Amino acid sequence: MMNAMHYTRDNMAELLRSHDINPTHQRIEIAHALFSRQEHLSADQVMAIVNTRHSETSKATVYNTLRLFLDKGLVREVIVDPTKVFFDPNTSPHHHLYEIDTGRLSDIDAGQVRISGLPPLPAGMVTEGIDLIVRVRRKA
Repeated sequence: MMNAMHYTRDNMAELLRSHDINPTHQRIEIAHALFSRQEHLSADQVMAIVNTRHSETSKATVYNTLRLFLDKGLVREVIVDPTKVFFDPNTSPHHHLYEIDTGRLSDIDAGQVRISGLPPLPAGMVTEGIDLIVRVRRKA
């Protein structure tokens, strides 16, 4: 993955092509919104960022593009609860810490987590991955 400080619209086109995605103007803007910040963003946040620069991007375009990015392995989807979905440009193995009070989502290095005692898998199944979200809130 490229260094976050070096994300430009030009290398966003290269990144999209490397994932077999046609780099349209709107896809480049959506990718730039995600990768230049290296943050976990909701679809609405992505749309707001893109539309500060180009107000012609529709909600459907943002959602369809994010789904395409997911399908092509360019981003990860992090569902912290049924009403809060974030898109993560970091596709390397890692987990998440979700601050309920603030809505902030941050990465936890996978090397800091040990998981043991997984149940036996059904016949013919293999583990594709484990997603761990640690939800925290301030003490009352």
